[in-house]
Amino acid sequence: MSRVVHFEIHATDPQLLIRFYTALLAWSFVPWGPPGSYWLIRTAPDAVAGNEPPGIDGGMVPRRGTTAESGQAVNAFVCTVSVSDVAATMAKSEELGGSIALPRMPIPGVGWLGYVKDPDGNLLGVMQNDPTAA
Repeated sequence: MSRVVHFEIHATDPQLLIRFYTALLAWSFVPWGPPGSYWLIRTAPDAVAGNEPPGIDGGMVPRRGTTAESGQAVNAFVCTVSVSDVAATMAKSEELGGSIALPRMPIPGVGWLGYVKDPDGNLLGVMQNDPTAA
């Protein structure tokens, strides 16, 4: 079985999105390759003695075309990240220049799910584990 091992974010203004994701999710970005062409994204510190949650790292590239227009159907894979509080994360996203794409909703027996758009219009799912969600 194949599993996702890397993701990429396309950015019209990479520095703006680096600030957004750093402030929202505490991700770190490291330039890689020719200046301004790619950034490696670390979503968690290195696992120590197996105590870190599983996850994947990714990259950011400058967008090569226009952003999707608001209200259009999703035409991409959407990543969902685990957060401790969906409502707080969604509110912080708005404070940082993002927007709500789909309000917080329960996934019964699993948790709370919502979707935000970053300042460049990229869609991101946020999920809070809560087996009592209904």
